[in-house]
Amino acid sequence: MRIDEFETKALEILSKLSLEEKIGQLNQEETPTADKLDEFKEKVRKGQVGSILMSIGATAGNDAQGEIDVDFYNELQRIAIEESPSGIPMLFGRDVIHGHRTVFPIPLAMSASFNEELIEQSYQCIAREASNQSVHWTFTPMLDLCRDPRWGRIIEGTGEDPYIGAKVAEAIVKGLQGNNVSEEGRILACAKHFVCYGASEGGRDYHRTEVSDYSLFNYYLPAFRSAIKAGAKTVMSSFNDINGQPVTSSRYYLTDILRGKLGFDGFVVSDYDAVIQLIRQGVAADKADCSAMALYAGIDMDMHDRCYIDSLEKLIENGIVDIKVIDEAVKRILKVKLYKGLFENPYCSRTEIDRTKHLVMARKMAQESMVLLKNKNGLLPLSKGAKIAVLGPFTYERRSLLGSWTIDGKAEETEHLYNALKETVTGEIRTASFGGLDWDSSGKVMDWADVILLALGESWTATGESRAVSDISISESQKDLIRKAKAAGKKVVGVFFCGRPIAMQGIGEDLDAILYAWHSGSETARAVCDILFGDVVPSGKLPVTIPRLATHIPLYYNVTSSGRPVNCYYGENAGACYVDSLPTPYYPFGYGLSYTEFEYSKPMVENDCIALEEIKNGKKFKINVSVKNTGKCDGKEVIQLYIHDPVALMMRPLKELKAYKKLNILKGETKTVTFDLGYDDLGYYLSNGDYIVEKGEIEVYIGPDCLTENKAVITIV
Repeated sequence: MRIDEFETKALEILSKLSLEEKIGQLNQEETPTADKLDEFKEKVRKGQVGSILMSIGATAGNDAQGEIDVDFYNELQRIAIEESPSGIPMLFGRDVIHGHRTVFPIPLAMSASFNEELIEQSYQCIAREASNQSVHWTFTPMLDLCRDPRWGRIIEGTGEDPYIGAKVAEAIVKGLQGNNVSEEGRILACAKHFVCYGASEGGRDYHRTEVSDYSLFNYYLPAFRSAIKAGAKTVMSSFNDINGQPVTSSRYYLTDILRGKLGFDGFVVSDYDAVIQLIRQGVAADKADCSAMALYAGIDMDMHDRCYIDSLEKLIENGIVDIKVIDEAVKRILKVKLYKGLFENPYCSRTEIDRTKHLVMARKMAQESMVLLKNKNGLLPLSKGAKIAVLGPFTYERRSLLGSWTIDGKAEETEHLYNALKETVTGEIRTASFGGLDWDSSGKVMDWADVILLALGESWTATGESRAVSDISISESQKDLIRKAKAAGKKVVGVFFCGRPIAMQGIGEDLDAILYAWHSGSETARAVCDILFGDVVPSGKLPVTIPRLATHIPLYYNVTSSGRPVNCYYGENAGACYVDSLPTPYYPFGYGLSYTEFEYSKPMVENDCIALEEIKNGKKFKINVSVKNTGKCDGKEVIQLYIHDPVALMMRPLKELKAYKKLNILKGETKTVTFDLGYDDLGYYLSNGDYIVEKGEIEVYIGPDCLTENKAVITIV
């Protein structure tokens, strides 16, 4: 069916619906508990349920959820199709954020791979498993740019950079939906949370935000623009207010910006209970107020709180809501159901899935996501015959390796680090009581070992929805363990299992090697061993800044210059930022080591001066750089291109990522990379949403991370 046919068919269905059925299409309810099942089935028979949220509770990613019963959902669907007045199938949605039964790395970790092709393939696996258990629709990608790692939902996003956000958004949408989302093994994506949810004050979840339109268009919208362009047909609104206006009731954000500026033509679903929360936000008096405001703003589907179904009929009778507004919302939802193919294939027919292939993909994704941050004197890779003491609270941990927002993955199917090490090495592995926190036994093991391996990090319960923290440091007991290992006089390797960047000052100095392993899913522990012992050469790069101290946040790379020469990130008179500490990054954005070394040539511009009119007509600058592998092994390098516009109408970032390429370069090999920079790369948005490219010089930097000074200059005339 063509796009125009979806419109025609949706209007045909809409014309036959009663008001009760129309409002029902706007209503999403969560899976009923056993004691409410009969009542729920009756709602379905009346056409009062348009969608089912396949979980229970507002923070499903942090709460245990039962396994999906396919027969149960097929029966509910049968009632909707055979016993409701118009037989419209329901849309089943579930949080399949970074995996289903097979769990992949958290999205923040996947972003560290700088490999959107691998991310797309990973989400193909995720969609295959989820669709095989009745899931039509999932609430990812999460595209909330985050500069404050205290926020617990940083794990679901792509970090601090809008360009990476846009690339990952495209990869996830394509991975889930493919070229035809109605095909078997595909599910609908939902770009969330629109918008600026990740900018919450102090990193506190659900909190207020202050974001200018200039920042909105240049930092917070690019990922959504990319997801929509890639084919996302659903968007979830955000809980927060922006500058005092709740997004849930904002026509400016949900209609003028989302539909007007970004061209979105699908439907918008509220977040869980967000509509009724307008009362708590102080802009609505009751359910009726909430419904009228949210519907007019652009919320098509009400998630869970039943505001629409309880109040819209009366609002229409009283002339407060125009039926045309409801008809438009229903039409959008029907079009997406047609787009998904629900009218042709409403039921789930389970097939056997070979999860072995998915586990292989999950392991590969984890390998490319992990970031080597330190490797003093080439300590890594370790010898498989070495005597290794493995200590720390994550030695035997399984559940945290899966990360937050894991509803269907099973901790008991996830190997812990100790067993993964035993599978890998030929030498002896020893540990101590309580993960090494028993000082007597740990001291003996440290004395015995050639190398001390510390399994460190944070629990999965420290991240996710409603899981903000005030301090992004590891626990004091872990810091004590690091100090004790250092005092033992042995080589010390720290492996960090985290869902966010953590403050490194005071601990990084005492470690000889640091591997940032994240919460990387079902195959985390085995992927760690692959890297530690050299079966895989690390290639991940940081999608976020790792600060020295927790008190330095927010700290992000794409900052503008201050009027006086004070630049905390890039070191220019940084001592003036704070009198008591140096707030430069401990590890900067884009940083990551390999077991080999790479040498960059100076960037060469083929055509360093182009007229603005030619650029508008499609002409591009071509910049070449050669990268040589000068080390002892083959390896992958992420070649990163940043730009800086030194004189512009508005203040521009000192560096902003505009392109990257991840290449495998053999030992001794040189590869030349060509980057094209055109109209879409060289401009920015004004506060009114207009995009401009200005005349003048632009500095182009190419190197291994954002601190590179390897520069060329191009000129627009």
